[in-house]
Amino acid sequence: MNARETTILIVEDEIPIRRFLRASLEGEGYRLIEATSGQAALDLAARRKPDLVLLDLGLPDVEGLGTLRRLRRWSSVPVIILSARGRESEKIEGLDAGADDYLAKPFGVAELLARIRAALRRSEVRSEESEPVYERGELRVDLAARRVWLGRKEVRLSPLQHAFLAVLARHAGRVVLQGQLLKELWGPEGGGSPESLRLLVHGIRHRIERDPVRPRYLKTEPGVGYRLEGPD
Repeated sequence: MNARETTILIVEDEIPIRRFLRASLEGEGYRLIEATSGQAALDLAARRKPDLVLLDLGLPDVEGLGTLRRLRRWSSVPVIILSARGRESEKIEGLDAGADDYLAKPFGVAELLARIRAALRRSEVRSEESEPVYERGELRVDLAARRVWLGRKEVRLSPLQHAFLAVLARHAGRVVLQGQLLKELWGPEGGGSPESLRLLVHGIRHRIERDPVRPRYLKTEPGVGYRLEGPD
């Protein structure tokens, strides 16, 4: 996706940070729209249909995670959280709420741009070639429709969670190495990390596993990678 054809919604109430983001992103050719509150962000997202959202968690009206959960009721736009809250539990909470990525403040321009490029790549419309349907036990993953079911209940996943599960479904029964997953999900710039994968797996297991502590479908090969058990 060309930067000059890309609109990014910045949701941030602190003026210095908005100025920093504006200078960093406009210099790369991105078109920007800005909101300083959760409600304004939801209104802009509905009217302007941005290609990506940069979301601060400390907003003055609707708390950032609440804004994200409301957005996810009707939109799958990529969302990158930008927050001074850097604890692992807070990152997990943000990813579980539907974020695609999480950057703890302070961060560098190069890393921010790499994360944006990776999120935009993942969101691009895939070619409509025939894709398999993975089924094992109660779990069903329709790769073409990008939909997941556990029993009769449809499972809601973020775009990044979908992308991770799709990679494993295409290699079902085989271990997918951490390095391959990082390259496919975050691109050659290396925006992801083993911790990023671990957080992704944590969130996915809490959606597709009846018992996330004793997973039936999504298995970890310690220090190597991850495996989705072979289909029935």
